[in-house]
Amino acid sequence: MGQRKSYEGVVLAAPYTEPYVRYSAETAHWWIARALRGSLKAAGLRKDDLDGFCASSFSLGPDTAVGLTQHLGLCLRWLDHIPMGGASGIVAIRRAARAVQAGDADIIACVAGDTNHIDSFRKLLSGFSRFATDAAYPYGAGGPNMSFALLTDRYMQEYGATREDFGKICIAQRDNALKFPTALMKKPLSMDEYLGARMISDPIALFDCVMPCAGAEAFLIMTEERAVQLGLPYARISGVIERHNAHRDDPIQLRGGWTMDIDELYTQARCGPEAIDVMQTYDDYPVISMMQFEDLGFCAKGEGPDFVRRHDLGINGSFPHNTSGGQLSGGQAGAAGGYLGLTEAIRQVTGSAGSTQVADVKRALFSGFGMINYDRGICSGAVILEGAAT
Repeated sequence: MGQRKSYEGVVLAAPYTEPYVRYSAETAHWWIARALRGSLKAAGLRKDDLDGFCASSFSLGPDTAVGLTQHLGLCLRWLDHIPMGGASGIVAIRRAARAVQAGDADIIACVAGDTNHIDSFRKLLSGFSRFATDAAYPYGAGGPNMSFALLTDRYMQEYGATREDFGKICIAQRDNALKFPTALMKKPLSMDEYLGARMISDPIALFDCVMPCAGAEAFLIMTEERAVQLGLPYARISGVIERHNAHRDDPIQLRGGWTMDIDELYTQARCGPEAIDVMQTYDDYPVISMMQFEDLGFCAKGEGPDFVRRHDLGINGSFPHNTSGGQLSGGQAGAAGGYLGLTEAIRQVTGSAGSTQVADVKRALFSGFGMINYDRGICSGAVILEGAAT
């Protein structure tokens, strides 16, 4: 494999979160428009200043990003639509950053958002993938709760993880969410409450599951020179990887695609895991966060439970993790779940996270995971961001 060109000169700026709500009568188009407007306003730009746009959404149909150009009145010379769930934000960075480097676009808005009508989640599952429709649903294996129960049970048997270990992740994220203005979960969570919650799909109980909601996230990609001209705080892309359908011969997923490209990630970033000041993982269920701790080099495979036991995962802890509360306490606004930790990572390295700011952040790592079919997620990726002064 040849030497990859760095992402030097391209930056991320103007992160924006459109506050989430449990249910919404608005369309995905409305939510995406709100987030786009918020990001542009933060940057002091108008929509006509954009010449690139990338969108991710599960509830946008029958439209794609193409339909949004007309709906939002955008005139573009670069357009992408990335339907990769929790990996969408990282894939968007790779595609959009290369487009800016090549001169195909000057300023690209990356936006993810979904609505949540009363029946939205059932409709999403009914058409999620051909694999699910043909090979899972007919046998009663419907939806992510069952899939992650299968993965969680096997992980617990293989590596000795306990429900208390997963509970520590969930409780820390709830504590973080209490400090994040727009997180939906605002009631403290105790270990007794976590362990006593009703079972959903054994061994997964209520607080192991994300809550579907409506919301949107956005950020802008542009040259560093342009960000300086606009006076914007920005994050540099020091390393980024993606992988699809990794370890396809594993009988069940106990590792993700991160393991295949971890060396490249840290080589690009010219650092190792010890240099990461804050980590944001895709966290629709706590087992996948624990898997990311291992696969991204913070501990060896199977040592995730002990790693969690040894660390404080709070904002002021020894291993700050999902500082905005993540999806488990912030809510999962569909494809925006693949952007939630990313917008927070940008805020962290630019020192603009406010009440969730970790002290002295130089580098943040965000990892994504998406498109689960029965016993495994197909898409994975990770990005290391640095502040401008690093």
